[in-house]
Amino acid sequence: MEHRLTIEHINWQAGTVFEPYCPCRPCKCTWSQVTTFVCFSQLIQLPKQGFLLIPFLLFWGLWFEPRKERKMAGEGGGGGGGAAPKPKQDELLPHPVKEQLPGVAYCMTSPPPWPEALLLGFQHYLVMLGTTVLIPTSLVPQMGGGNEEKAKMIQTLLFVAGVNTLFQTLFGTRLPAVIGGSYTYMPTTISIILASRYSDIVNPQEKFERIMRGIQGAFIVASTLQIVLGFSGLWRNIARFLSPLAAVPLVALSGFGLYEFGFPVLARCIEIGLPQIIILLVFSQYIPHITRGEQPMFDRFAVLFSVVIVWLYAHLLTVGGAYKNTGPKTQMTCRTDRAGIIGGSPWIRVPYPFQWGAPTFDAGEAFAMMAASFVALVESTGTYLAVARYASATPLPPSILSRGIGWQGVGILFSGLFGTGTGSSISVENVGLLALTRVGSRRVVQISAGFMIFFSILGKFGAVFASIPSPIIAASYCLFFAYVGSGGLNFLQFCNLNSFKTKFILGFSVFMGLSIPHYFNEYTAINGFGPVHTRARWFNDMINVPFSSEAFVAGSLAMFLDCTLQGKDNTSRKDRGMHFWEKYRSFKSDARSEEFYSLPFDLNKFFPSV
Repeated sequence: MEHRLTIEHINWQAGTVFEPYCPCRPCKCTWSQVTTFVCFSQLIQLPKQGFLLIPFLLFWGLWFEPRKERKMAGEGGGGGGGAAPKPKQDELLPHPVKEQLPGVAYCMTSPPPWPEALLLGFQHYLVMLGTTVLIPTSLVPQMGGGNEEKAKMIQTLLFVAGVNTLFQTLFGTRLPAVIGGSYTYMPTTISIILASRYSDIVNPQEKFERIMRGIQGAFIVASTLQIVLGFSGLWRNIARFLSPLAAVPLVALSGFGLYEFGFPVLARCIEIGLPQIIILLVFSQYIPHITRGEQPMFDRFAVLFSVVIVWLYAHLLTVGGAYKNTGPKTQMTCRTDRAGIIGGSPWIRVPYPFQWGAPTFDAGEAFAMMAASFVALVESTGTYLAVARYASATPLPPSILSRGIGWQGVGILFSGLFGTGTGSSISVENVGLLALTRVGSRRVVQISAGFMIFFSILGKFGAVFASIPSPIIAASYCLFFAYVGSGGLNFLQFCNLNSFKTKFILGFSVFMGLSIPHYFNEYTAINGFGPVHTRARWFNDMINVPFSSEAFVAGSLAMFLDCTLQGKDNTSRKDRGMHFWEKYRSFKSDARSEEFYSLPFDLNKFFPSV
């Protein structure tokens, strides 16, 4: 009979029966008997392969067994080999539910010292520069503009972002949320750029300005959607149906759904993108782990440290001639002197409304942009919930969320008046930075808004930081978007995961939230147009854009299933987690709402929240 050595025939627990690898010769010896040679005669009877076990058994018996016996004797209170005490009842309970996230160093209303706050504010400014630079870099060449137009568009977007961030932190949700450019509006904006009425314009400067005026008109009209839904309270009434169960897919895919801006962009220049993500991980995770969190400087300023190191390394590669014989795409992505922003930026320039000329209006493009605005509204709802969590605030009351949406609509109006080329929405990457630094202070974000306005006016200085290669920014996105996505998973603590209905709503909405947008985006990439393709471009955009957003599809589907499949009994409410959020449906039902979300300057007397 052939004998084969398998791990299944070895029992690793002390005091149990030892069964050799040959099942036809069972040996009824314990490990202690084996190591004390009581059953050595039975081992001799094994085939010659069995002798390979003898050195291991000797080592086990002479080293590990005595240590385990001494430990068991000590735990038995001197009772020589007594059994370990049973765990306490509270040790067997799951982690308790936390309405406010613990472990945050500075919550929304507790600012850090001024020197630290200034550095943290500048760090937020650096993080939001990624989207601020990437969007104009992608749109301006298609519009016919050059480096000068790109630099002015970046300055304008930066200036409007600073103003909108101040308004949102003062009069909106009052959360530490940065309001910047959004990728959600890009498909509709590109559709306006490709309109046939601009194809006959020969002069690039004239073409750029006319396209920009058409984009401005679409944003001015589209801003009315969020302004009306927010300030009228309609979005408040809708948000009251949102449960923790429906919030999980919405918030999670607000972060995870942006995966295409992470490693795929990092891989465009792997020699600087990979070091950035490794160094950022070392500074933010491993150094605090080794030092036991005694020096919060490393994880709190990990972005500053890593960006400076890798940016200097990329500059050395550039001046050392590492990219002399590479292609144009590699040079544009990897080199630190090819962005063209510094040369095209004026020293001092203040953006102003209608700087590109009077806006033009097209009804179809306005409706298409309103659809994109509604998608951004849904995505922002999930991101605001993540901000409230990482700022260690209480869950966002629906009236406060609706007020913030109204001010976000005002931000889109400013985008149309100033001509930023894209609409305004909450910056997802800055939400991830809140989690990375564990600083959710409102003052820090207001300081970052000051940096945005300052560097948008002093164009040359702001252009220096805006010339950071995009793979460095994308490497940071890998951590930031992951934090936002995990913030959505955090709401699972309020739900009953042993309910089959809960499992269905979560699984189906997340799966479809990934599958449907993948189909729409892949179809568009292959064919050059979306699955809905008619002669009316505006109608195509109204259908294709919403179904291309992971967070919109997952969040809308989860909320629909949650509302239509809910029962009227108390058990169903507990499964959805609504009993935890019940007291936050009204602003005045929890005393902490006044501390976190009340308006400054006693404006609550004139604009009370309900």
